[in-house]
Amino acid sequence: MRNRVYAVIDTNVLVSALIAKDQESYPLKVLDYAYSGRIVPLFNDEILEEYQVVLKRDKFNLSAEDISQAISTLARLGESATRISIHEDFFPDESDRKFYEVMMSRENAFLITGNCKHYPHQQNVVTPREMVEILGVL
Repeated sequence: MRNRVYAVIDTNVLVSALIAKDQESYPLKVLDYAYSGRIVPLFNDEILEEYQVVLKRDKFNLSAEDISQAISTLARLGESATRISIHEDFFPDESDRKFYEVMMSRENAFLITGNCKHYPHQQNVVTPREMVEILGVL
């Protein structure tokens, strides 16, 4: 498929997509793009585990079936990647490092997050809205 991009989907984007009430929300559009193949999700076991742990939180009220389906679909359609260690200490939350390092494993990949401020300033760290805009011009 042409016009596809590789991207790590931050947990906050996945959560926002799965609990979205607005069918036009940008996180939901990102998830739809992943399901349709326009975005090839990049992940590793740590990311999949974080998805699992966070999505199970009671406050999100997601069924075990919905959680399992979302994660297994992203894993099936995506690509497992190895973290590229970086030695900078610019992460306000060290648990965010894995997402950035997986993104760095593939040239021209993106990290889609609702928390851009948690990552070093780089054009490949984008919001869901920015990702939708990028795909709109490809």
